[in-house]
Amino acid sequence: MDERNDDVMTGAMLVLVGAILGAGAALLFAPQSGRKTRRDISRYARKTGKMVEGVAGEVVGSVAGMADAVEEKAEELLQKGVDLSKESREAVLAALKEGQERLGRQRDRLAKLLG
Repeated sequence: MDERNDDVMTGAMLVLVGAILGAGAALLFAPQSGRKTRRDISRYARKTGKMVEGVAGEVVGSVAGMADAVEEKAEELLQKGVDLSKESREAVLAALKEGQERLGRQRDRLAKLLG
């Protein structure tokens, strides 16, 4: 167990030393000063912010257009439903009237036969 703990500690120390050496090398071989790097990062952030605003505006416009299209389609479907309901009601009333007329004719025939 002790050997395993020692191996873990050794590995952790090697990683830490490597990270420190890597950071030092990065600072020594950096192509520009920290001030210039911060300025570049700031410019990039502003440009990215403007691009995000533009894309967000386009998305809002697209969503608004889709909402209008959905509303228009819903109104169209509602009107078709109303028309279909009216046609169905008229068909049912016509069928009832036809049925009443047939019953009346059958009643008259029965009255003549029994009569």
